[in-house]
Amino acid sequence: MSGFTLHAQLAQDCAVIADAPLSQLLMMNDAQYPWFILVPRVLGLREIYELDVAGQQQLLAESVELGRAAMQAYAGDKLNVAALGNMVPQLHLHHVVRNIGDAAWPAPVWGRHPALAYTPAQRSERVAALRPLLGAGWRWL
Repeated sequence: MSGFTLHAQLAQDCAVIADAPLSQLLMMNDAQYPWFILVPRVLGLREIYELDVAGQQQLLAESVELGRAAMQAYAGDKLNVAALGNMVPQLHLHHVVRNIGDAAWPAPVWGRHPALAYTPAQRSERVAALRPLLGAGWRWL
């Protein structure tokens, strides 16, 4: 994990809120949706298949744990998980909790509406709802 740097676009659009054993956990600065991103801390990684088998399994475990916790914390109707990378080549997995009737429902969230930045209180509240639902392997920043 030496030499890892978060892509500038992710750093601009998100707040780093925690570290899992493999990945950084980011929260997209868009209060319209509970939207989190896992970024494996591996230099030069672009695709999941580039991880060794243990890394693939760890990333899947982190994704499943994050998805389960986020759906519970925010009472979601659907969890969207995606690794696109068209604009940001660094491997990152979006986890967006969707609710029927949310600002973009049923369309994808990307480019649908301008982001609405969190207030400090909203950000703290969103993180506080998720934090107790993730295991001891997550280090909160």
